[in-house]
Amino acid sequence: MTTGTWGSTSVAERGEWLPVLDMPAPGRQRRLTVLFRYLLLIPQFIVVWVLGLVATVLVFVGWFAALVMGRLPGPIASYLCGFIGYETRVTASQMLLVDRYPPFALTTPADYPVRVGLRPGRLNRLAVFFRIILIIPALVVQALAWAGWFAVSFVLWLIVLIAGRMPDPLFEATAAIVRYRMRFMAYGLLVTSAYPKGLFGDAAMWEAGTDRSATRPLLISGLGRGLIALFLVIGLASASTASIIPAIGN
Repeated sequence: MTTGTWGSTSVAERGEWLPVLDMPAPGRQRRLTVLFRYLLLIPQFIVVWVLGLVATVLVFVGWFAALVMGRLPGPIASYLCGFIGYETRVTASQMLLVDRYPPFALTTPADYPVRVGLRPGRLNRLAVFFRIILIIPALVVQALAWAGWFAVSFVLWLIVLIAGRMPDPLFEATAAIVRYRMRFMAYGLLVTSAYPKGLFGDAAMWEAGTDRSATRPLLISGLGRGLIALFLVIGLASASTASIIPAIGN
């Protein structure tokens, strides 16, 4: 099963197919939609929450099924792929990567600029059984990058609002975080056996004749990598502060 993909995988991904994220290069954004982005997305946040509740139930059922079958049942895999795509489109809009409003649909419209490629398949039963333990390192990385970005999100929002577009290094770093989060979700929800990777970008190698986008391969400049590292450090500092303050209070 392939969901919303625009082509083949890179040479670096051959042998272990990683979920892919396709987005266009950063362009002009309407300052009015940037100004009211979070208010406009409130209905989408509600829908994502409801869809997430259903996904939680289905992945619980799917975990038992995967232990027996070595893969997710088709209907469960289809729904979880749709949910991951939906959540990723909303997150991309929330993090100011695109100016198009996310559609209220589990299937990506053909003309929407954010597309997720997922290929549910065979799963290692042992890895499924220990998935909640195996995913911990990726959870830490994802949580730190996510927390770091949102800790300075007001500043980033001001930059996009004033400039009318997202600067290239910031786009690279933000897209890398969104893609890593998508891969983290795909692994955690048993849609893929590929462990989340690629936070700092991809190698430049790519198969001739395959489609490309601004995020496939995701080539990150030195400044973009520096921003990712900064977000991780800020996320770690935020987590440390949050744990220290209650300790001081006690």
